[in-house]
Amino acid sequence: MNEVLMITLIGLGAGVIGTGSGTLIAFFVRHPGKILMSFILGFAGGIMMAIVLIDLMPEAIDAGNFISAFTGLMIGVVFILFLDLKMPHFHFFETTEDLARFIRTGTILGLGIAMHNLPEGIAIGASYVASPALGFTLALTISLHNIPEGIAMACPLCAGGMRMRWILLYTAMAGLPMGLGAFVGASLGFISPFVLSLALGFAAGAMLYIIFGELIPGAQKAGNGHAGTFGAVFGTIAGILLLSVI
Repeated sequence: MNEVLMITLIGLGAGVIGTGSGTLIAFFVRHPGKILMSFILGFAGGIMMAIVLIDLMPEAIDAGNFISAFTGLMIGVVFILFLDLKMPHFHFFETTEDLARFIRTGTILGLGIAMHNLPEGIAIGASYVASPALGFTLALTISLHNIPEGIAMACPLCAGGMRMRWILLYTAMAGLPMGLGAFVGASLGFISPFVLSLALGFAAGAMLYIIFGELIPGAQKAGNGHAGTFGAVFGTIAGILLLSVI
């Protein structure tokens, strides 16, 4: 039980610190450059891709078999697809002179981020059960991924005139479901190798959908040049190198 609690706290920290860091950046930068945002989103997508292909899916297959891993992957994809269809989409750089609309945009975007943080937390929890090194790498990567999400949520709230302490509180709250997800992932992973295989496959599927449904398209839309492409390439290389030395 102590180990599950530790994994839960790690997942909680990855969510809260990641989005909170994005808020601090947004507060000082206010209007982050599109090229920088594009590169960060692409980098996060690339490093996640390396983790999915090199660690998550192989670990899922080793824990159970190909069928259980692939089943979990498909469940993860369908689950995030369902969330994607139910949640409204917002661009990272939205322009309007209506302050109330800025606040509403930031709030609804925060709800979407919170919903997506739940399966990412499950990924952290299940990965830690399979391998602490893998879990730590994934938690670090997801925390990085949450920085642009925190920026995206905080920017419209800042533009709407909300006080800094409230923005920091709301963005931190958006990271809370990651702690719950980590608890669920760790608890399921300790049940049996088959359930662990399903959970890891689910995590891989959720990550794949987020990579290709949000991070890569978001990187391309955020910047007009090749910053998103370079970010994805460097992120993938960095992920491979990171996983090779851990």
